[in-house]
Amino acid sequence: MIISKTPYRISLFGGGTDYPSWYQNYGGQVISTTIDKYIYISLRILPSFFKHKYRIVYSKTENVKKISDIKHPAVREALKFFKINDGVEIHYDGDLPARSGMGSSSAFVVGLFNVLNSFLKKNYTKKKLSLDSIDFEHKVLNETVGSQDQIAASYGGFNLITFAKDNTFEVSNISKNISYINKLNENLVLVYTGIVRTANDIAKTYVNKLSCSNNKKRMQSILQNVEDAKILIENKRLDDIGRLLHESWMRKKDLSAQVTNDRINFIYNLGMKYGALGGKLLGAGGGGFFLFYVPLEKRSYFLKKINKFLNIPFKFSNNGSQIIFNKN
Repeated sequence: MIISKTPYRISLFGGGTDYPSWYQNYGGQVISTTIDKYIYISLRILPSFFKHKYRIVYSKTENVKKISDIKHPAVREALKFFKINDGVEIHYDGDLPARSGMGSSSAFVVGLFNVLNSFLKKNYTKKKLSLDSIDFEHKVLNETVGSQDQIAASYGGFNLITFAKDNTFEVSNISKNISYINKLNENLVLVYTGIVRTANDIAKTYVNKLSCSNNKKRMQSILQNVEDAKILIENKRLDDIGRLLHESWMRKKDLSAQVTNDRINFIYNLGMKYGALGGKLLGAGGGGFFLFYVPLEKRSYFLKKINKFLNIPFKFSNNGSQIIFNKN
């Protein structure tokens, strides 16, 4: 049995500039952090006395004899990618719902790759794990997703991720001031909209149009938000981070009509009415989780007023995908 533990992420600034169609032309930057909510993937050799050779357990249970019969696309293609010939059983469990803007699909791939690498006794660096996961989602699964989530899930921590035009990237710890980062964490609230969507479907409505004149200006502003955020973090300015989140959200929702809707706008306006200085919908848009910046002294009032929506307490985490059990 091998078990991996892979964190979800919160993208604060720069989301959208991590799509290859953008950064291959202009470069990109993202500020993100992993949190203490995780995806767990376990793998074990399946004893040969079962009639099936592969057992995959997620929201469904699949018992099949051939890899090609597996319906879960990421699992099916990963087993092909790693050339797994042994019969195996794979279980998935997540602390948060899928398709909610928390980078779950990429965290799943990273966690699965980590397990399969361990199963084959391969030593992988965080960079290699990131790059293989990015290539797999982009080129094998043909998903319209960015490149930040795989890196965040692999590395962990509160980081600046910089994308170069040649497809290389760098990860740097954007602040070593633990006190400031903890205070920022205390002022952030995660609110679930209750809307499930597929990031791939939402992203398709605007990713190929990022370089058109209107969207190009918005994207350049989103990149500028990252530069502004660096200065705010360096100077330990907290509340201005909330105001910058608001500015960034205003730009992001103009990228496509699919990014937001009446329910999402209602929740955001409600949050702003009851004390938030800003916020953003996480992920590609269309649903999932809102991240609000709420000054600590207003947090209790805020939570009381929006109590019909689920609030998920969380802490920033520093660890990327890990193997937490290995008896192979």
